[in-house]
Amino acid sequence: MEEGQAAVVTIKEIAKAVGVSSGTVSRVLNYDQTLSVSEAKRQAIIETAEALNYATPRARKSAHLPPLNIPMASHADVSAHVAIVHFLAPQEELVDPYYVGVRLGIEARCREYKIEIARVFNPDVPVDLAMLTGISAAIVVGHHPKAEIEAMAKVCPHLIMADYNPRMPQFDCVRADLGEATTIILDSLEQAGYRRIGFVGGYELMDNDALMHGEQRCKAFIEWHEARGSYQPELMALGQSERFGQNLRLETGYQQARSLLALDTPPDAIVAANDNMAIGTYRAIQEAGMSIPDDVAVVAFNDIPVAQFLNPPLSTMRIPGELIGEVAVDLLVERLNGRDYSKHVTLPTEMVWRGSARKPART
Repeated sequence: MEEGQAAVVTIKEIAKAVGVSSGTVSRVLNYDQTLSVSEAKRQAIIETAEALNYATPRARKSAHLPPLNIPMASHADVSAHVAIVHFLAPQEELVDPYYVGVRLGIEARCREYKIEIARVFNPDVPVDLAMLTGISAAIVVGHHPKAEIEAMAKVCPHLIMADYNPRMPQFDCVRADLGEATTIILDSLEQAGYRRIGFVGGYELMDNDALMHGEQRCKAFIEWHEARGSYQPELMALGQSERFGQNLRLETGYQQARSLLALDTPPDAIVAANDNMAIGTYRAIQEAGMSIPDDVAVVAFNDIPVAQFLNPPLSTMRIPGELIGEVAVDLLVERLNGRDYSKHVTLPTEMVWRGSARKPART
């Protein structure tokens, strides 16, 4: 080995350190989502690889290549190749760890590809299209109105949708199937003996008021109950906002849960559209003199870091936010390298049962 050259860590060494097979290590590090492995093992493999400075063959190869030949933006205020267009303001993102994870996944993968980025936070007003003039591609994070997406497409050659499918097939998107995840939660709660299940979430009113129940979790909740002849509108408490996502906050969860608990017959379980709303729901339940899960169970989505430290720890559907961000960049690079057809990627979710709800006998 030449002087100053770092030793190359092998998959076999990582496998030995973690106590798994080399094949398992290889599949985890190459993001094989069909692999059945515990989240703890997956995380241990990733952390061990990082600690040993392991690089996949693709990463080692790319380290000796020049950066992607992406034209620099010509606008004076933009000095990046690629834009991240976020639907939340910076201060809103900071209180939503899930979307922080999505952005960190994007930024980490961009560093691997030697891509520079500009961040465009867009909570209340249309995107400043001048910020995108000359940009080669943009990753659009979260829910944006169709008209806004169409306007961005006129000045930006490639748009990648991260954590949202705007039902516009010409654009690449990567997301989790929240509708299917909701059905899994409801089936599990039913198997665990819960019969009166409430929902706290938000309207999706951006494009058409007739689609007020069009948000995936909300729609799946209604369809699940309608299939059983048990749909009761009063068991749905939805916050409203011009921007979807701004209505999925702690305070909204608190307010909407209070309305459910004030019913003559309150629910015996509440599904919250995300962990932040679940935290607000916890407070409402505790203020009502009720206990979790003895009086009311709570289940949510995302599995943000604080979920495991609530009292009781929150049962939640884990959504791979960072991986969504990473895959969005992979899709973007494919586009820049010439792919001329769209891809829609759906990533798997994982239910994490903790103390806030009875775990069904069959999961």
